[in-house]
Amino acid sequence: MGVLGVVGGHSILGVAADAPFPGRARRRPAHGAAGRVTILDAGDFVVLQRHGLDEYVPAHLVDHARNLMALAGVGCDRVLALSSVGSLRADLAVGTHLVPDDFIALDRPPTSIHSDERCHVVPGFTTAWRREVLGRWQAADDGPVVDGGVYWQANGPRFETPAEIRLLAGFADVVGMTVGSECAVANELGLDYAAVCVVDNLANGLDHQRLTTEQFAEGKRANQERLVAVLADVVEGLVA
Repeated sequence: MGVLGVVGGHSILGVAADAPFPGRARRRPAHGAAGRVTILDAGDFVVLQRHGLDEYVPAHLVDHARNLMALAGVGCDRVLALSSVGSLRADLAVGTHLVPDDFIALDRPPTSIHSDERCHVVPGFTTAWRREVLGRWQAADDGPVVDGGVYWQANGPRFETPAEIRLLAGFADVVGMTVGSECAVANELGLDYAAVCVVDNLANGLDHQRLTTEQFAEGKRANQERLVAVLADVVEGLVA
């Protein structure tokens, strides 16, 4: 079995150095065919922060090909991706953890590591790996964990308008800016890929008021301690 790659999103940005996750991990470069990235290496798993460790990279500038090719280059064969999302449903409250089983990313520019017929992958989360991640997460988490749902990948980096949210809510359960493209690149590389979405805010207009950046930041802070504790337990089980 290869190395587990954990790809972090907004939900674990700025985690304290003494937090239970990523714990003993040390910084080091990781080299792939598309370039170098900096990862946190804990030996049996590595952490790659898609938004950067030192300088913040907004969603529309994240280089998914470089990131995942670097993970493949250090021996990763499976990826657990974290995604901070907005809820498109009133019953998916802030603090909900959702393990999606499908996504929509139709309005994003295409992301591919190939320029020939190899780019014609059938995209999606890896069924068996997703099931394993879900089982571990449900066992470790005493909060709400939802099995399945559709992730809508919006263009970003801005949040969506209330009218856009009303449109999206007819087809998806949560909205983010990265997972669809990241999953497609993982599919091309042959990496098992599953995601856990953390509801850090209600989507703009869902609760009949405008979303503010302060609300988003507050939700992320409120969720982070639980997320880090659960993640430490889940990763320990996945690499055992």
